[in-house]
Amino acid sequence: SEIIAQAEMFEIKRICCIGAGYVGGPTCSVIAQMCPEITVTVVDVNESRIKAWNSDPLPIYEPGLKEVVESCRGKNLFFSTDIPSAIKDADLVFISVNTPTKTYGMGKGRAADLKFIESCARQIVEVSDGYKIVTEKSTVPVRAAESIRRIFDANTKPSLNLQVLSNPEFLAEGTAVRDLKEPDRVLIGGDETPEGQRAIRALCAVYEHWVPKSRIITTNTWSSELSKL
Repeated sequence: SEIIAQAEMFEIKRICCIGAGYVGGPTCSVIAQMCPEITVTVVDVNESRIKAWNSDPLPIYEPGLKEVVESCRGKNLFFSTDIPSAIKDADLVFISVNTPTKTYGMGKGRAADLKFIESCARQIVEVSDGYKIVTEKSTVPVRAAESIRRIFDANTKPSLNLQVLSNPEFLAEGTAVRDLKEPDRVLIGGDETPEGQRAIRALCAVYEHWVPKSRIITTNTWSSELSKL
């Protein structure tokens, strides 16, 4: 019951986002600006992209993004290529990597290739201990959470408790910062278990720093993924 009590009040203090692209970069920059007490680290294997996030000009142009990044970079917003340490330190890991269209095999030219998401999942299991919330943020095909969960279950260790959430983004090019700061809705899907609900509540609490509660919609993982279609 002590463990339950701890998880009841689980508070996200450190966020790691794998993928410094169009979704991860702006999303995490806005979270860092709106939640000064949370440390946000965006990681990517692409060194030149990380270098660009740490310099001027940024690797992507969105109106208002530069001001957001400059207001918190080096304070509670960091861009790094050290993926293992960022994952290890985080309470919440966003997976915001590309899901390119498959170039071979079943579904070639149509289906999304989950190889990057799956390699993230493997890396998370490898370097993590304790309790962690893993949230798919990429534009993913339905059932991606299940493939993440399958990898977690196959590689689990006693010291590890991983919860999987789906938190799809609804960003439009050119208005990404506004879409993040004044979203019509924030959608969070998770398991319909007490642990899943706790993880959902912890992520809701992050968004509640600036998003009215009435706009934060919670559901199960499957519905959350389907909404993107």
